[in-house]
Amino acid sequence: MRVVRWQESTRGELSELLPEAVVVLPIGATEQHGPHLATGTDALLATEIVERAVPAAAIERPFVIAPTQSYGASDHHLPFGGTLSLTVETLIAVLVDLGRSIAAGGGRRLVIVNGHGGNQGVCHAAGSAISTRYGVAVAHIDYWAVADTFPGHAGEFETSLVMGVRPELVRERKPRERLPEPRAIPGAGIHSAAVWDDIDGYTDDPARATAEDGTKTLDRLVAEMTNRLIECARQL
Repeated sequence: MRVVRWQESTRGELSELLPEAVVVLPIGATEQHGPHLATGTDALLATEIVERAVPAAAIERPFVIAPTQSYGASDHHLPFGGTLSLTVETLIAVLVDLGRSIAAGGGRRLVIVNGHGGNQGVCHAAGSAISTRYGVAVAHIDYWAVADTFPGHAGEFETSLVMGVRPELVRERKPRERLPEPRAIPGAGIHSAAVWDDIDGYTDDPARATAEDGTKTLDRLVAEMTNRLIECARQL
């Protein structure tokens, strides 16, 4: 089956493909990732996984990869610097407008592949609105969830992945003398500036990351994402 990138296609090509295609929209963030990782980490990883998974998933329908939405809901990172954020309300509106545009072009299936924890509720809300307003079937996938992992923020998990993809984007990693103890309430999500301040904006020890681990993890994520996209093509 055919795989195209939206920005590399003509209006005629897209008009022909969209009614039967699955549009995949990667979304990330541009935000601080501790003292050692580039601010584009979330967008980079979501895009990389989509680019690797989509060609293997396009066995029953054509797929259209949309340009990555690189700005996310990252207001909680603003105090640390290096962050370009949209408010939750603005990001929901952006995603809904993109869904409206896809529908206007004939698209009927959309998968949002998310690379930033702060976008989770946004993607859920936007997907629901797109579906009810414009008749587009929408799935939202957090890339780390396909392998039942919890990535933390700018720690060993994300640092390993970036080392496996773009090692030049990883700066000096000093071992953390004291690992932060996250505040936790069973069954409750906590939203608090104090939580981020306590951990200095990143969750665990990036010095433990290796490129080898990152490559293995990325392969596993891509394989699982491929399976999810195949199911989306069948069921949406």
